[in-house]
Amino acid sequence: MRRRISNRDGLSRLCVAVVVSGLLLTVTGMAPAPGTVEPRPVRGSAYMGMGVMAHDGAAGRTGAVSPEERAGQTEGVDVSSYQRDVAWPSLWSAGTRWAYTKATEGTSYRNPYFADQYEGAYDVGMVRGAYHFATPDSGGGAAQADYFVDHGGGWSTDGRTLPGALDIEWNPYGDSCYGKSASGMVTWIGDFLNRYKARTGRDAVIYTSTSWWSGCTADYRGFGATNPLWVARYASSVGALPAGWSAYTMWQYTSTGQTVGDHDRFNGAQDALSSFAAG
Repeated sequence: MRRRISNRDGLSRLCVAVVVSGLLLTVTGMAPAPGTVEPRPVRGSAYMGMGVMAHDGAAGRTGAVSPEERAGQTEGVDVSSYQRDVAWPSLWSAGTRWAYTKATEGTSYRNPYFADQYEGAYDVGMVRGAYHFATPDSGGGAAQADYFVDHGGGWSTDGRTLPGALDIEWNPYGDSCYGKSASGMVTWIGDFLNRYKARTGRDAVIYTSTSWWSGCTADYRGFGATNPLWVARYASSVGALPAGWSAYTMWQYTSTGQTVGDHDRFNGAQDALSSFAAG
């Protein structure tokens, strides 16, 4: 028996990705014993911002962005298997003009809803792209980039396809930095980015939070000159950026937006978004 949980609440989605034993405790009303460690999510179940919400929380920003706030920026959304069948026409009507869909995780997980979600965004007129949830403890950076490109993460010059995004954030499955030193993490990220560019001709977008970047790369600055930044911060302002970047390209500003949870803003008008997609 499974309890139905809304996709609109980022915190609620964390409850979905637990092992069966944890669900049984909830259904039967049995409370965990004092000091019991909550079961970790199942590999493959991570989504963009899962670790950010758990570690950084939200500072009260919810709901749609006002027209005044949105001036000069373009509304976007990111989805994964949790959203399943996305109401793309509703998002389009609400002003959402771009979308990223989770394609892969590690070197073994593929989003079973990817094709429908990816093409669904395109069909209503959106510019769309794919993202890869990085798990540096389960395979090398180059191998994960290959897996991503081979399963939906490529790029084309059609003007409607965004460069692939590397989702590198707090580890929902264990050690925050995936067991890597700061230098080891920088090497892993560099291997992914280099292979992605070699395969597609584009520099991948880096999705991360400032706190994770500081803690797990020791404020490494070397990617800021080449790779667009997609920063995660659920607050009324974007705040301090990760080391190496003086501006952001995208901002994930809430996990409790309309229609689906995660909403984002492209730092430019729609014509700038189209130019960015075209390369």
